[in-house]
Amino acid sequence: MNVYAVEYSYAAAPASLDQHRPAHRAFLRSLVPEFLVVAGAYQSGDMPGALLVVRAPDTSQVERTLDADPFNIQGLITSRTIRLWNPAIGSI
Repeated sequence: MNVYAVEYSYAAAPASLDQHRPAHRAFLRSLVPEFLVVAGAYQSGDMPGALLVVRAPDTSQVERTLDADPFNIQGLITSRTIRLWNPAIGSI
């Protein structure tokens, strides 16, 4: 199984993000442990966003799975970058 780092950039829409965050987090929790390894929002910077580390056989599976994220459905993810990642030190 491959490991991917997925970076989300969020819309500058704090009220909408707050409104849909419970559904977004419930969706992500439903993906643990088979798909989602860890996820969390960035705490600094100009653009709100998050980093997710996931396990999947290929990029297309990552895309299909994350397309169902409520934030994505609501148009609150302005960009999503998926990168195959090779964790060389430590364990996940």
